[in-house]
Amino acid sequence: MEKPGKVKDIHIEDARIGFRNFAGAEKPFNPPGKRNFCVFLETDLAIILEEDGWNVRWLTPRDVDEDKQGYLQVAVAFENFPPKIKMYSSRGETVLDEESVSLLDWAEIDEIDLVIRPYSWILHEGTKNEKRGIKAYIKNMYVKIKEDEFEKKWANAPLDDPLND
Repeated sequence: MEKPGKVKDIHIEDARIGFRNFAGAEKPFNPPGKRNFCVFLETDLAIILEEDGWNVRWLTPRDVDEDKQGYLQVAVAFENFPPKIKMYSSRGETVLDEESVSLLDWAEIDEIDLVIRPYSWILHEGTKNEKRGIKAYIKNMYVKIKEDEFEKKWANAPLDDPLND
């Protein structure tokens, strides 16, 4: 494994994500307030990241003819290094922050490009029980929302102005 600080960001175009919890809702395997999602990885990339120390997990295939699916859980944290998360639709660009990022939990997503930043950690350094790893944090995310024909039709409709009634 590389020494802390030497691991580079991961750039993924047209990413596939799942297990979304941008709101940080409490779930059986998630404490309240921990925002995260998983990004599914191509097998070659998953193997490389796993060898480098990233916490890659593998989904067991449903069909015996399928390969295992590698994925990485990505933390969404706004404390120390707030991520840049932008959502795009026919209405334009919307910057998502800590209050609004939960919109992505239920959004129908057409396309995602993202940058994941590593955080190298060491526990019990220099002892027999030493453990190392790399935790994934979202750095930048660009999300295009899937819209139907009516959403596009009404996206730029004028809003009623209560002062003119």
